[in-house]
Amino acid sequence: MKVQQFLEHHGITTNPFAVEDAQTDMVFKENCIESAYHPAWHKVYGNPEEPATSIVFGEKGAGKTAMRLQIVKHLANHNQQHPDSRTYIIEYDDFNPFLDRFQERFRGRKKRPERMLKQWKLWDHMDAILTIGVTQMADRILETKHSHAASGCDISSDQLSQLDKHQARDLLLLMACYDQSTAETYKTRWQQLRKKLGFWNLASCWQFAVGSGVSAAIVALVLVLASTGNQKLLHPIAPYFILLFLSWLPWIWKSLSTAWKAWRIVKRVRVGNREKFSLCKLLMNFTGPQLASQPLPTHDRSDDRYELLDKFQGILETLGFTGMVVIVDRVDEPHLINGSPELMKLLLWPMLDNKFLKQQGIGLKLLLPIEIQPFIERETKEFYQRARLDKQNVIPSLEWTSEALFDVANARLAACSEGEPKFRDLFDSSISDQRLFDALRSLRVPRSLFKFLYRLLVAHCNTYTENEPVWQISSPTFESTLAVCLKDQEAFDRGLGAG
Repeated sequence: MKVQQFLEHHGITTNPFAVEDAQTDMVFKENCIESAYHPAWHKVYGNPEEPATSIVFGEKGAGKTAMRLQIVKHLANHNQQHPDSRTYIIEYDDFNPFLDRFQERFRGRKKRPERMLKQWKLWDHMDAILTIGVTQMADRILETKHSHAASGCDISSDQLSQLDKHQARDLLLLMACYDQSTAETYKTRWQQLRKKLGFWNLASCWQFAVGSGVSAAIVALVLVLASTGNQKLLHPIAPYFILLFLSWLPWIWKSLSTAWKAWRIVKRVRVGNREKFSLCKLLMNFTGPQLASQPLPTHDRSDDRYELLDKFQGILETLGFTGMVVIVDRVDEPHLINGSPELMKLLLWPMLDNKFLKQQGIGLKLLLPIEIQPFIERETKEFYQRARLDKQNVIPSLEWTSEALFDVANARLAACSEGEPKFRDLFDSSISDQRLFDALRSLRVPRSLFKFLYRLLVAHCNTYTENEPVWQISSPTFESTLAVCLKDQEAFDRGLGAG
């Protein structure tokens, strides 16, 4: 018999257990994202009007990515319902581009992941977060197609007009340092944003205007003297060259100092791909005092980045965002990490700093693999004093009880049917409720549950023909399939199988 035949008999239209990854699971995204929760959901999500940090440890398949999608969805709903007190969403879940750019800074043996990541610092994380946040904001303002900004983070022209001149300058400086969009050229996007903001800084051009004006006057004087036959007034010619040089000296000084500043920014923002020349051209649109009085990422330290985050938050507040949530996920997936707990530790440990985790108005949601938890347990007193994990809403393990998994299975069945099928009705009465719950407990996480149930449906349907179907799963089929799944799960736990 066919699996679909079995499901349709129970009123189920599609197989609710065919997809195991929440990222591509349409049953979860369309139906269960607002109905199926882990028991620790409220502690992780918190209150969007007062974002707080949460740190979650969970094994593979426990639902960390599903929880990230739920957080984004619920924050988007909150933003739609509260347009004047929205929460800005940053999904810090793709580390590959940042790690690749960081690795390009090193040569020889220093490029090896274990050596390279020892040089990764807190300000590199902050630069990456600012890169994502600023790029998303520019995409929304410029209405860029294929923007990856989360729903509910739109920025209208009326909201943009609320920015004063100083905030417009701050946003343009942030974009000059951190915009990483590939939709258009870097300079084009910056100029478009400047037009949208109505930011025209004529004072930044006076050096060029003086040099051009004096040069034009000298050329005109030379032409007039030559045409009137007074060439002797051109001798000696040295004073003219000295005057020409002096007229361009302010512009030359500004160009050199701006180039030096651009070089330092490009050197210190190690996760970016900014070019010195293009950055220098944009910085030339600001006056010297404007740049001198502003924090810029020109040093290997986090202090400048904290100030830049404060400026970014100030801009967001004017645009109607009263808070910001940064969701950290998939830290085990980058190709340079390759699932290594030791490398994950090197990447994450700089982030475990109480000053960073408890910033006012910023909530960090760290969804971390459980493999790195033993490293925390072996840390020193100095680490705990710096991280203050007692204040970070830590979930030591994203565990699922058999009852919670039972509810998840029921929710998915309901999502894929027009009626109200019950999970228990799929099994023969020879499988007791206690045995069913014991089996669910041994599977531990939703992904293992889905794998087991998919295999179970296939194994049951392969046992019978279409002419003589059986509509409930027998105990022998249940036990044999469970034994195979548990064996695969054990091999996966030891790193010797695909799970």
